[in-house]
Amino acid sequence: MTVSQAVWRSESVLRKVALVLAGSWVVAIAAQVSIPLQPVPLSLQTLAILMVGFTLGSRLGAAALIAYLAQGAMGLPVFANGMNGIAFFGPTAGFLVGFVGMAWLAGLAAERGLAKGMIGTAISALVISALLYIPGVAWPMAVAGAAGIEAGWVGLSASSVWAGFVAPFLMGDAIKAVLAALLVSGAWAAIKARRT
Repeated sequence: MTVSQAVWRSESVLRKVALVLAGSWVVAIAAQVSIPLQPVPLSLQTLAILMVGFTLGSRLGAAALIAYLAQGAMGLPVFANGMNGIAFFGPTAGFLVGFVGMAWLAGLAAERGLAKGMIGTAISALVISALLYIPGVAWPMAVAGAAGIEAGWVGLSASSVWAGFVAPFLMGDAIKAVLAALLVSGAWAAIKARRT
């Protein structure tokens, strides 16, 4: 059971559409928030994606991220730093596509009961965040070049990709996993308190 299912026992089609759109907007807003840390700023985008998945479940979470990507493809400035569909041709396009899987996996973890308590949610968030790097690094290492994109970031070596696309973000991922765990376990505590 997910947080949204616990709050609303019955989810109509209209409510599901509203939840999907709300989830996409939460991610769009979070993508614009950046906390200055070293070596790179901490974006709240992936925290929001985890929360959308943990809250809505696998299907609605993935649908929310598909809606988010569609909004960017339509030209809305929903991606980080106010970017739109042009980001699909940039160095982070693999991460954008991977966001759908990230939300789906977070939702699946919630549905299976793995993301309810503090420790289970934190571990789930860490594993899911790590899996996001697969499409994220595949894009600049090989996929973009195979798609005919030519840029300085295409065809990078594994060490360059590690240094530029992975290592600087690991600390932020750990922080966001703990934050997600605090938010999810807090939501479940609030739901339990409301029922008693």
